[in-house]
Amino acid sequence: MESKLQELLESVADFFESESIPYGIVGSVAAIKYGEPRLTLDIDVVADIPLSKIARLCERFSMPEYYVSETAVREAVLRKFQFNIISNETGLKVDVMIPGNSAFDRMRLARIQPFTDWGPTIQFASPEDVIIKKLEYYKLGDSDKHIRDILSILRCQREKIDREYIRKWVGEMELEAQWEMILEKEKYFAS
Repeated sequence: MESKLQELLESVADFFESESIPYGIVGSVAAIKYGEPRLTLDIDVVADIPLSKIARLCERFSMPEYYVSETAVREAVLRKFQFNIISNETGLKVDVMIPGNSAFDRMRLARIQPFTDWGPTIQFASPEDVIIKKLEYYKLGDSDKHIRDILSILRCQREKIDREYIRKWVGEMELEAQWEMILEKEKYFAS
């Protein structure tokens, strides 16, 4: 992983760890963790930030090194939305998503897994949860990068993936068509 992106990832993880805020790295960085390397210029993280920790977050990621809007953070926490932290030196961005109240959001946070193979302890969403969210994003935006990431995770984590868990959530989240398309592509690439 590119060194500046790694430094930013470690800074974000260190903050959430030190403040005991439940979090997990998701999106393209998680896809790289479980799949194959690819270029990414941002870090996606789901974090259950309480209102009482907003000031500390804004203090930790303050100017001149970073840009974060305290108003945007407060709105995101209250509305269960997202906000950005931007490195002013590199332009790299962290998209911090506040989990909603759905059963999947609660389960995704409960299944976070710690890893130390990239340096300090960093919490990641499970590969299954990364796949499910990427299926959802594909349904919403039709971006092929989500398909490539899912196939990469399935290839690299072949025997470790809990496909029954994925099927359960695919059904509940009405992602059957997207999952079936992935399974067809997986068969094609496996042969």
